Amino acid sequence: MRRITVAIDGYSSSGKSTMARELARRVGYVYVDSGAMYRAVTLYALEHGLIHNNTIDREGLIKLLDNIRINFAPAGEDGTQHTLLNGRDVEREIRDMQVSSMVSPIAEIKEVREHLVRLQQELGKEKGIIMDGRDIGTTVFPDAEMKVFVDASADVRAHRRQKEMEVRGEKVKYEDILENIKNRDHIDSTRAISPLRKAQDAHVLNNDNLDHTQQMEWLINLFNVITHE
Repeated sequence: MRRITVAIDGYSSSGKSTMARELARRVGYVYVDSGAMYRAVTLYALEHGLIHNNTIDREGLIKLLDNIRINFAPAGEDGTQHTLLNGRDVEREIRDMQVSSMVSPIAEIKEVREHLVRLQQELGKEKGIIMDGRDIGTTVFPDAEMKVFVDASADVRAHRRQKEMEVRGEKVKYEDILENIKNRDHIDSTRAISPLRKAQDAHVLNNDNLDHTQQMEWLINLFNVITHE
């Protein structure tokens, strides 16, 4: 079985990170959550006063990019791979609504994307990696042997996101989550730098009506076909 690069792209809260994480665990690959990297930069900007009234101090953030170190800790007892920002576990903080509302504008910044794409490409040099995000199959790993584009309706994604937040004890209105998702879809799909789009050679998975087991069966079957070609 040959080792490959797996690129999984899709809309916010489409379930791509959950699938990518489990696939990596099952096949023994390294998993990288590229979205968490952008969220970590967003959290850094918020904590360092670089965002005021939803306006980003772009020049200030660009100057500090080299001070931002992002790593991933192995999965702990909760089964989740945690994101480290300058050595601090920020997995919980980067998932809140304040970060969610600003991550797409942060990801629009050309210098931020270039900085993180370089880090992501460095992580994938040795193959045996699964990365999910918005532009993995089109920009980060255009030559990836396996590309998947995950699609789902905004309503379904908003309900999923609400359930995730409720599990963490956060109470957020469904309408606010839906608005946030629609705004992120628009920004991600229309930005000038590396917009969210399906790679021409990507396999499309619409999971509106699929449960987690069905999604994983589809993904693993595709992985086995490609790695045995």
